[in-house]
Amino acid sequence: MNASSQAGTSLLKNKVYMRVYSAYATATFGDWFDALAIQVLVGYRWQASPLMLALIPVSIALPGILLGSVAGVAADRLNKLKLMRMCDLLTALLTVLVLFAPSMVWLLPLLMLRAAISTLNVPAQQSMTRSMVREDQLLQATSLNGIVNQGSKIAGPLLGGFALSVLTPQWCILINACLRGCSYLLLLTVKNSEAGQVSSESKGDPEEHVSLRTMWKEGWSFMLRSRLLLNSMLFGLVGALAIQMIDFQFTSLFRIIAPAEESMLGWLVAATGVGAILMIMVMSKMNRGTGYGWKLGTGYALIGVSVGGLGLLQPGVTSLPVLLLGFVLGLGNGMFMITFNYCLQKETPPHMTGRVFGIQSTILSGVMIGAPLLGGMLVQAAGPSRIFLNFGIVIALIGVLGIVFGRVLWPVQKEKSDSSTEQPGKVKVVDT
Repeated sequence: MNASSQAGTSLLKNKVYMRVYSAYATATFGDWFDALAIQVLVGYRWQASPLMLALIPVSIALPGILLGSVAGVAADRLNKLKLMRMCDLLTALLTVLVLFAPSMVWLLPLLMLRAAISTLNVPAQQSMTRSMVREDQLLQATSLNGIVNQGSKIAGPLLGGFALSVLTPQWCILINACLRGCSYLLLLTVKNSEAGQVSSESKGDPEEHVSLRTMWKEGWSFMLRSRLLLNSMLFGLVGALAIQMIDFQFTSLFRIIAPAEESMLGWLVAATGVGAILMIMVMSKMNRGTGYGWKLGTGYALIGVSVGGLGLLQPGVTSLPVLLLGFVLGLGNGMFMITFNYCLQKETPPHMTGRVFGIQSTILSGVMIGAPLLGGMLVQAAGPSRIFLNFGIVIALIGVLGIVFGRVLWPVQKEKSDSSTEQPGKVKVVDT
């Protein structure tokens, strides 16, 4: 029996979903321990240049470009629960290897290999969520996923910062490996039948005989023919181009404005998590029928204001302005992230969810190849403060354009009356 049929009004009553959700929360919490430790290790301990810092997101993004769409097809075609288990186990093992990396020459390939595994995990997790919850619970599920992601930004950096003050970055990396192992063990408690993961032989899935190539083409065809999804992807792409220019240069900035405070970056990330969780809680109560444009645009505008504000900070800055700007950054990030993911979930039929999120991974990974490298070169040439200010203005302007042209980019939809008869393997495009 599908787990969603057992759920009550609240997803908290869906015991199977909550076990999968707990596994996701455990893994995400560990990832933030890891991310902060790697930035401190490379930026403060190894004193890597801005260009070398930019190679970290590039190495993480490259597998997404090569494997993103294929991973989305695999998530729709294969057993999602088994994929998630495999990803957690392999990620834990690779994280242990990261622990012993002596330099960037060893670190970057390991991060690339670990990112390749994560490329499979993201569409599998999103697609599984889509299959486990009812239509009216999608926003709630998206909000819960967002809360754990942003909540880990609070607890992860805070505890990670404490661990870094008494231990080494390697300990934080080891914690991530252990938490990934815990996530794997939690997923082992979920049965295939409970999660709705029945083999194609037993359920007579019409897509059983559809080739991977055909499914891949159907995914791209569906997205390109859906005006709303295409505009959402393009808007996210434009904003991501600007954001990724500076996303991995926060360490470069904080080495100037707080050279003796390694934990200041952790405080910024924690404040970002607080703002994002607050925004997610507010948005979960909002009218789901309201347009996407003003939410996505406002999210980018708030991100731009905070990034520009960080560029204005001077050396020796206290923690208060950093916390305030981080909080605003979190508000914008929470608003954009929840709206964007809910849009993809809501406007995509269940059997296409893995492919659409795989395409999203490919597109955003493509951005992370060129943008961080260009941003690293700009920061190295002009300094981080000036680049943060300029790109903050650009991101804010993109947000304003999204608000102004929201009704054009995200028109109100009129669904076909026969949508309830939609069959797997057949692409349905919503009239706009």
